[in-house]
Amino acid sequence: MSNTANLKKDYQERIVPALTKEFGYSSAMQVPVLKKIVINQGLGMATADKKIIDVAITELTNITGQKAVATISKKDVSNFKLRKKMPIGVMVTLRREQMYEFLERLVRVALPRIRDFKGIESKLDGRGNYTLGIQEQIIFPEINIDNITKILGMNITFVTSAKTDEEGYALLREFGLPFKNIKRD
Repeated sequence: MSNTANLKKDYQERIVPALTKEFGYSSAMQVPVLKKIVINQGLGMATADKKIIDVAITELTNITGQKAVATISKKDVSNFKLRKKMPIGVMVTLRREQMYEFLERLVRVALPRIRDFKGIESKLDGRGNYTLGIQEQIIFPEINIDNITKILGMNITFVTSAKTDEEGYALLREFGLPFKNIKRD
């Protein structure tokens, strides 16, 4: 839990003053915060093999330290052999301590393990939120490579309270996300 305290303390002692100076906020309450991190895996192939969902739930739970839940389909799609209420994905939402702990492990351990890693794209969604796509779950040290049956990707969404992309980008940059182009055009 000391990592959690470190990132939270770092936010209050270093990031808040830096962003206040950069954007000229009049109050510390205006500085954007990281609200939550949502990790999502879409598993379309689970329509054919039900065990994939169980494996994905176990893996995502191990990675995040919080129980993952299956997401279910909302409607029937005959072309995909999909029935309503079938499990087709896995997701977990991290907040507070677990969010900071996961962010710390992602930035310091998992991302550097990606082969030929040159940084992550710096395209936000227009509202200060950022989604990072990862192709392989094996970059996380919690995953035992010997037990892997299928390489699964995931989307990691960072939800911030920033009003603009520029503010959200600055917040995530200060948290240590390794963006490709540090200087924004």
